[in-house]
Amino acid sequence: MDEDVFVLPSLVLMQEYENNWEQYLDAIYRLFCRDFVHPKPKFEQKPFRLKRHPLQQGKEATFWHIISEGEVESERVPDLRRCERILWPRVIIENMASNNVKCWRNERKGEGRIVIATLDFSYVVILADRGAYVLLWTAYCVERTHQRRKLQREYEAYLARKD
Repeated sequence: MDEDVFVLPSLVLMQEYENNWEQYLDAIYRLFCRDFVHPKPKFEQKPFRLKRHPLQQGKEATFWHIISEGEVESERVPDLRRCERILWPRVIIENMASNNVKCWRNERKGEGRIVIATLDFSYVVILADRGAYVLLWTAYCVERTHQRRKLQREYEAYLARKD
């Protein structure tokens, strides 16, 4: 067996919590804390941080960004597909040096970002490189084929610039 192979964790489904949103939210938040609060993952010798504010229901802004979608921060709504994959970001981050993910840097809104994607570009984790530390920004499913192709072109362009 190739030691470079990793398997994404199973989905955390709401029906495992009697389809009760509050129970489910508490459960996925505990998993998020286990993976990103106590202890934090390591990233290229830089401290790894979360965006804490604005706290919502006592939970960090990064948590809400990972489990919800929407352009306007105050109007984001939970997305069950994101919630179900709460265990994926840490595993993907920890495997960024492997051949099982694609990793590249880009710039968004004047800030350096690190994009880590599954091989088929169907799921991405975004980190903000703040120089002295790295901030977990978001993670999400890439559902549309044209969005996956766009990410793939961005990755290929990044590789071409590196050569």
